[in-house]
Amino acid sequence: MTSVAVLGSTGSIGTQTLDVVEQSGGAYEIVAIGANSNVDLLAEQAKAVRPRAVAIADESKAAELRDRVPPGTEVVAGPQALADVADADVVVNGVVGFAGLPVTLTALRNGRRLALANKESLVAAGPVVRAVTTGEIVPVDSEHSAVHQCLRAGNRGEVTRIVLTASGGPFRGHSRADLERVTIDDALAHPTWSMGPKITVDSSTLMNKGLEVIEAHELFGATYDQIDVVVHPQSIVHSMVTFTDGATIAQLSNPDMRLPIEYALGHPTRGAVAFGTVDWSQPSTLTFEPPDLDAFPCLRLAYTAGRAGDSFPAWLNAANEVAVEAFLAGRIGWLTIAEVLDEALDRHNGTVLTGPDVVLAVDREARAVAAAIVDRRAA
Repeated sequence: MTSVAVLGSTGSIGTQTLDVVEQSGGAYEIVAIGANSNVDLLAEQAKAVRPRAVAIADESKAAELRDRVPPGTEVVAGPQALADVADADVVVNGVVGFAGLPVTLTALRNGRRLALANKESLVAAGPVVRAVTTGEIVPVDSEHSAVHQCLRAGNRGEVTRIVLTASGGPFRGHSRADLERVTIDDALAHPTWSMGPKITVDSSTLMNKGLEVIEAHELFGATYDQIDVVVHPQSIVHSMVTFTDGATIAQLSNPDMRLPIEYALGHPTRGAVAFGTVDWSQPSTLTFEPPDLDAFPCLRLAYTAGRAGDSFPAWLNAANEVAVEAFLAGRIGWLTIAEVLDEALDRHNGTVLTGPDVVLAVDREARAVAAAIVDRRAA
């Protein structure tokens, strides 16, 4: 039986992973779960799956959690708790944001398969992750999972183009003038996917897609000139790969994150439960259009940071987390997110990422710079 650790178990990816495992017919054993601070759901999950260990990053809630988990379940608490339990045949990293980096590094150092839904850790620390990788990364993001599946149709050296699809978010077709009146509720109303608030805002600005471009470069070794983004509002084609002979291979399914989760858990064997099956007996239309980089400059900024390399993606990621947090707090407008990122990138000269400590230092500095920019613009 394959052992699985689910970190970020109370979030969207984590809860869906537990659902996939429940439907797997006993193919997997959950040996560890963990989250930042949600004691109620962690305790409920622990009673349901009976893991050996439960991790909680918020140490102040450890005593409460210990009182509520089943007998014999170890509670690990503190800032490194999630990484401390990242030891199983498959480690699912569903932690939100830069906080997922220690889980990524630990799982790969341990030689485990990393089912990666935390794009920020690879975006921010790509060179560091490459240096420590002894395990295997199977992406969980629907787009990168699609590329991973499409690549099975050929060799990496035969790839000429990777095409990542984007739903366009809630503001597809909006002009820049329209976007001046965006509210928090508007940005959180994604037309296709149900995600956490940070990722949903990133989807609305297309920063989520920009981070996915950087992640695709890291995962698949493609140059930025080989990676395109197209807007596909139906969210049926999750990504495509074009090969040297002109053939384009696409992965299609209805939007259901359980499909890429199941794929990552069982790779290279496909799962037995069908998630997201398309009913081809029904009339349907699939459309594609280029993204509007004037209305959604975050995508352009991600390409700029990716091409600059070294610490620029880490800097952009940290600044974006600060800007999105400020938007969700009502301190800045939606359009100001990109303005903060643009100014923050202009203030960075680049640093070679020689190790995790350097990544953390860059992250801290970028957050301080972005926070100061936010303070000035919010005044």
